[in-house]
Amino acid sequence: MNVEKIRSDFPILGREVNGKPLIYLDSGATAQKPRRVIECVERIYSMQNANIHRGVHRLSEEATELYEQARERVREFIGAAEREQVIFTAGATASINTVAYAWAERFLREGDNIIISEMEHHSNIVPWQLQAERRGAEIRVLPFEDDGRLRVEKLDELLDERTRMVAVTQASNTIATRPDLKTIISKAHAAGAHVLVDGCQGVVHGGVNVAELDCDFYAFSGHKLYGPTGIGVLYGRREVLEQMPPFLCGGDMVDRVSFAKTTYAPLPLKYEAGTANYVGAIGLGEAVEYLKGLDLKAVEAHERELTRYAEEQLQRIEGLRIYGRTADKCSIISFNVEGVHHYDLGMILDKLGIAIRTGQHCAEPVMTHYGITGMCRASIAMYNTREEMDALVRGVERAARMLR
Repeated sequence: MNVEKIRSDFPILGREVNGKPLIYLDSGATAQKPRRVIECVERIYSMQNANIHRGVHRLSEEATELYEQARERVREFIGAAEREQVIFTAGATASINTVAYAWAERFLREGDNIIISEMEHHSNIVPWQLQAERRGAEIRVLPFEDDGRLRVEKLDELLDERTRMVAVTQASNTIATRPDLKTIISKAHAAGAHVLVDGCQGVVHGGVNVAELDCDFYAFSGHKLYGPTGIGVLYGRREVLEQMPPFLCGGDMVDRVSFAKTTYAPLPLKYEAGTANYVGAIGLGEAVEYLKGLDLKAVEAHERELTRYAEEQLQRIEGLRIYGRTADKCSIISFNVEGVHHYDLGMILDKLGIAIRTGQHCAEPVMTHYGITGMCRASIAMYNTREEMDALVRGVERAARMLR
């Protein structure tokens, strides 16, 4: 894999921060965008901007064709069987909320239960809590070990005939764990429950084939997959989506409207009310095409090697603890240094041109598990280098000397 060639595709990597070359290690929050995605978005707004699915004029037809082409690109990328199973949303949070509200309306009743893993992002916790409160259902938590391993064997104790949903991440955004999804999904289905997978980190680091995975729902955000912000994807099993009512209502999701009765458009439009972020969707399709031009197995191997190397160097720093040590973790390193506040460390690294994430990472239950208020997080992407890992280690060492 030619890392320098990849880096040249991302304009922002050529800038400086505080007089230092930018070292961007916050791709878990949002990835940078390749030039072709930026140019694609600019081209749509400059030359092809028109509302989709509504006009017979040339611009509308072009925008609609590009929008549906993006849906097909995403379908192929995630291994969905049908285009109608790919729904564009405002992001992974919107995707999960769509399922939580529409699915719960149809399937969740008083006395039922929903199982959530302890390592979930808030977006895969709070929507389920709200629905459970409204409908008199119970939330059950699947715990993880200190090393980050999800205790899948505990699932047998949590599942019963009233379990309706299991919500689990494909790869933790804090401790990088990749749960054993095949086992989780198999056990949940055997109990008659549906499964939603948060694929925000997983779709980027290792990818997915939703048909082989056999999940009922899969959600991810475009901006973490090198695409624009404000666009996301919800994959759903057709038979379940067709049983659920719409979540948002308005234009484009209707078939016929009268004051006596309204009928709804078929999938996927049933869940795409209003003017879609068609520019974002087209940009996401362009990001997918960019990724298809790379050797994604080599990309994953590169990220894994950088993660292994950086962890090996970081753990030599006195008082540094890495959270999440599973063997097949994705390319995220979360850590703290004893006696150093994570915010202070992050600010000193910023002065050195190094961008990391600090805080709770929208995963407060993970922080509670470890008895801490927050973590430093370096999230590694395909455009990072070994030299940047060395700079990170030197920066952490310097910050630790200054702050302790």
